[in-house]
Amino acid sequence: MLWLTVRIEPYRRVLALPGVRALLPVMFLARIPATATSMVLTLHVVLTLHHGYGAAGFVGAVATIGLALGSPLMGRLVDTLGLRPMLVITTIGEAAFWVSARTLPYPGLLATALFGGVLAMPAMSVGRQALAALVPLEQRRTAYSLDSISVEITYMAGPALAVLLATQVSTSAGMIALGGAVVLAGSTLYVVNPPMRAEHEAAELSPPRRTWLGPAMFGTFVTGTGALVVLVGTEVTVVAALRGVGQVEWTGAVTIVICVASATGGIVYGGMRRSVTPAALAALMGLLLVPVGLAAAAPWWLLALILVPTNLLCAPTLTAINDTIARIAPAAARGEAIGWGASAFTLGAAAGGPLIGVVVDRAGAGWGFAAAGIGGVVLAAVASALSRAGSPASPPGTVARVGADSEADAD
Repeated sequence: MLWLTVRIEPYRRVLALPGVRALLPVMFLARIPATATSMVLTLHVVLTLHHGYGAAGFVGAVATIGLALGSPLMGRLVDTLGLRPMLVITTIGEAAFWVSARTLPYPGLLATALFGGVLAMPAMSVGRQALAALVPLEQRRTAYSLDSISVEITYMAGPALAVLLATQVSTSAGMIALGGAVVLAGSTLYVVNPPMRAEHEAAELSPPRRTWLGPAMFGTFVTGTGALVVLVGTEVTVVAALRGVGQVEWTGAVTIVICVASATGGIVYGGMRRSVTPAALAALMGLLLVPVGLAAAAPWWLLALILVPTNLLCAPTLTAINDTIARIAPAAARGEAIGWGASAFTLGAAAGGPLIGVVVDRAGAGWGFAAAGIGGVVLAAVASALSRAGSPASPPGTVARVGADSEADAD
């Protein structure tokens, strides 16, 4: 009982902070459209336009490139003009894409997917930036753990809702619903208007990028890319492994198990007294995935259980990455920095799927798990080397605050 009290108390303190309790459900709902995007596009290309999964993959890749380009641009817009101007642009732009995309032939959809990605509302980044403004430095790890848990739940809900609507009604109805959900999310965020900076940060001027975009930040971005290679590579290989044993219909059940494992790991990590570096968590997550390849021919329930250890580290790894980005970046550039972090995640997701897919096609599902894990370990090692190579020049007080946080974690 004492253990439970110690672990839950940090969450109680975070939820008691002004604005946090109201922000979390708003961000949960605002992020559901983002998690459904890929599924809606894939189903529309395959079921309505009658093209193959390769063609659907091309549309998804183009949209992903747009998202990677747009995230730091929108973050920079928030830093310079504030949240509401960015919301107006992205809400109108993304809604227009979804309403028009359903009427386009495949070449038109492929051509406009880039702009749809660039103009996508960065709900993930907005939530992280708002938490950095609302939560003191020494409590952000717990806040970002809550955020990661929320994201896990949205990834269970969003794609499932997309499949239900697209298959039971039509993909056009799914696209209209997605556009409507974007308008609702953007309008709600516009009204709520969560702060992007704390009160004491409001007057801070944006410093030159070279003062914060240095080896430590690049190392954190590389860690994010590696973590997503592991996660997306796992998803691809799970489908291949289950198909190999004739149990592909249990993919959803395996996904739920690993999402619950990730959320559980996030809860534990958020209540810990000490932080762990993102590179160390990402490397361990990759290492634990490598031997899973030995069980690639196992039944679905055993494969799900064997995947639990590596997925226990999923939410903690993402939490540590987002927390580190927010610590390194000055408040006046936090939106852009978080945007670059989102681009790093996007790059890992975009590269991990096809690369691990090629390994699976040529060597089998067992090697797919191993390749994803090894890729994550290698990128974590690169990230660790970058972080040790140097650190960005910090604004006055940053080093002292980080040091104070480390002492607080040790108490």
